[in-house]
Amino acid sequence: MIIGICGGTGSGKTTVTRKVVERVGIENVLLIEQDSYYVNLSDVPLDERRRANFDHTDAVDFDSIVEHLAKLRMGHTVEIPIYDFTTHTRCKETFSAKPKPVVILEGILIFSQPRILELLDVKIFIDTPADIRLMRRIRRDIEERGRTLEQTLTQYEKTIRPMHNKFVVPSKEEADIIIPDGGESQIVLEQISGLVRGKLLDQDRIHVSA
Repeated sequence: MIIGICGGTGSGKTTVTRKVVERVGIENVLLIEQDSYYVNLSDVPLDERRRANFDHTDAVDFDSIVEHLAKLRMGHTVEIPIYDFTTHTRCKETFSAKPKPVVILEGILIFSQPRILELLDVKIFIDTPADIRLMRRIRRDIEERGRTLEQTLTQYEKTIRPMHNKFVVPSKEEADIIIPDGGESQIVLEQISGLVRGKLLDQDRIHVSA
């Protein structure tokens, strides 16, 4: 089963993913993040890398995502890139990912790609107000990615907000399930987790503790 979790930056995709994993079992889930597949900008000067539009579909290597999802579905191990967000380049090392009963693909642009949509069994969209998403993005960029407040606000104004309206908002129509309020709906989370566990139990592919 391949599940897609989409939503704007800071919408709560990671939080929802973690809660689903907790309910289904980490041994049954492989998480793949769209952010791992940013195009390598190592041949571009650092100042230009920082000005790049990372919220446009051209910034992501979707060909590799499609290839990896297809290989995982066939039972093959894939080498997932490791991206350095401080230098905007790919590391030499990769993460060797073995197939598991559930694959979760998480990212802001994944529902904008027809080839990816064809591979997804369940499509979930996290719908979160813009002010909450911006606050979360600021906190993450400063704490985890070495950015300044000014850098994040400039990026939000020039690329994040317009690309969200261009690519992310329309892709909401592709969702099978929409979770409101940043993924805080426990009822919806339980329904999603129950759906996943039910399908896996039908296929005898998940171990259930007594």
